[in-house]
Amino acid sequence: MIRITNDRLEVSGPVTVADASMLLAEGVAALSVGKLPVAEFDLTGVTAVDSSLLAVVFGWMRAAKLNGKSIRLTNLPPSFLSLAAVYDVADLLPQH
Repeated sequence: MIRITNDRLEVSGPVTVADASMLLAEGVAALSVGKLPVAEFDLTGVTAVDSSLLAVVFGWMRAAKLNGKSIRLTNLPPSFLSLAAVYDVADLLPQH
C-alpha cells in the first residue's frame, strides 16, 4: 500500500509477487499526480520482500521518466538490498 504524505510516498506492508502489480499501479498513479520533480518512496513500513520489489522499483523509475521526473528510495529494508546485490543491480537503485 502507498500513502502520500507531504512530499513522500510511504510504502507499507509486504511487497511480494502477490502484491507487486497493485503496488506498481499505485506508485505509477502517485507519480502522475505528484508535482515534485523527484518523488521519494519511503520503504520504512515494508514488512516482507521478494525479488518482485526490484521489478516494481524499475517500473516506478520508468513511469517517473515518462513523466519527466525521477524517484529516490529511502529506508530500504536490508533484505531488499541483499536481493539487489545478488542480482547485481544495487548500483541502479536511486537511493538517498
